[in-house]
Amino acid sequence: AAAAAAAEGPPRGRTPSPGPGGAPGPPSPRAAGAAAGAGGALSPPGAARPPATASSSKWVRLNVGGTYFVSTRQTLCREPKSFLCRLCCQDGPELGSDKDETGAYLIDRDPTYFGPILNYLRHGKLIINKELAEEGVLEEAEFYNIASLVRLVKERIRDNENRTSQGPVKHVYRVLQCQEEELTQMVSTMSDGWKFEQLISIGSSYNYGNEDQAEFLCVVSRELNNSTNGIVKEPSEKAKV
Repeated sequence: AAAAAAAEGPPRGRTPSPGPGGAPGPPSPRAAGAAAGAGGALSPPGAARPPATASSSKWVRLNVGGTYFVSTRQTLCREPKSFLCRLCCQDGPELGSDKDETGAYLIDRDPTYFGPILNYLRHGKLIINKELAEEGVLEEAEFYNIASLVRLVKERIRDNENRTSQGPVKHVYRVLQCQEEELTQMVSTMSDGWKFEQLISIGSSYNYGNEDQAEFLCVVSRELNNSTNGIVKEPSEKAKV
């Protein structure tokens, strides 16, 4: 009986008897099993937790042509039908892609033009540095299938082409001859973009009764910048008159 009691260990509710030197002895196998049942499996001290999976991580690492970019899944999924959203969407990627040794998605594209693409997804504005060609940004926007950015870049390119086709501003000058009594009315009724430049007196050429009527040459000008796509519009009928 004494041997059986010693094998079973101390009774329940009692602390184990101190070992040599007053230190408590090791817990019994039954106590260790109870602790494991209460708190789950016992992990060794200093054991690291398992790393979070890529699908649960908030941040995404991209390797675009050898250059690394880091962004959030929320930013990359701003356009639901885009290549980037399908690559790393939260519910599971729709597109397969290789990863490098750091876990970054490998994308075989030019990293120079990826910056404007990523910034547009971040704040919705198109910002292109002067040294970058807009056609290059358009090519990348079409590859990543970002429809709103494609429209925005095309509008930017079209506006620049229209501005270049108009060329420098030109001026058209006209000389109008009028009498003194007609001068005030002519200057006050000028419109349609015409501007008064100079008034030249040419004396009196006609004699009406006993009074001489002085005559003037009035020089007016107008900017000719109403061309569109290389086609110059004709002046209006009012301007011709």
